[in-house]
Amino acid sequence: MIMTAIITVIAAYLIGSVSFAVIFSAVFIKKDVRNLGSGNAGTTNMMRVAGFLPGALTFICDALKGFVACYIGKLIFEYAYAQTESIWLHSSVGVYLCGLACMLGHMYPIFFGFKGGKGVLVGVASFLPIDPRVFFALLIVFIVIFAITKYVSISSILGAALSPIAICLMSIMVDGEKFGRSLLYLLLCLPMAAMVVYMHRSNMERLMNGTESKFTFKFNK
Repeated sequence: MIMTAIITVIAAYLIGSVSFAVIFSAVFIKKDVRNLGSGNAGTTNMMRVAGFLPGALTFICDALKGFVACYIGKLIFEYAYAQTESIWLHSSVGVYLCGLACMLGHMYPIFFGFKGGKGVLVGVASFLPIDPRVFFALLIVFIVIFAITKYVSISSILGAALSPIAICLMSIMVDGEKFGRSLLYLLLCLPMAAMVVYMHRSNMERLMNGTESKFTFKFNK
């Protein structure tokens, strides 16, 4: 039975390893996005170096892969462990584990030399199968902070930092979950948040030095 969980998590990592930024940059501009701009294989850098359409496609596909990986984890854990009462084999745990694995795949893609993106969008999209309310809450936080600051990095870091708090608030205060399960969700969410903050360490250094670039949309090559 444990092998089912292991195989599911590995599959989520492989899904995350499909780097759409690298694929779309090769298609649209015949270059590797990781050699341009910030060197990050994500939506923001794609928008900057390749334009709106490649960036939008990267955004959609990265969000979808995060959602699909986690939804598969939810379905498989529900089916394989339907008869167990262990909180460690609950379907929500499957979603968290697959979300974490998908983020690792996105950051360190096995198909693209282990050099990928920062995992923000994949991480946020993984909350859809867990709790859509958390997803929309984090999305609103991101949009508001970005509208005020115009810094994608600040919006991403603060959104990631707030995600464990949002999970706890929803599970305890809104849904009335038991403390044990809520604590488990918090423990599973913390690594995802920490990974996003860690991947933005260079951005934080530039923010402190006043050299971080604000984001503007680019509609042409």
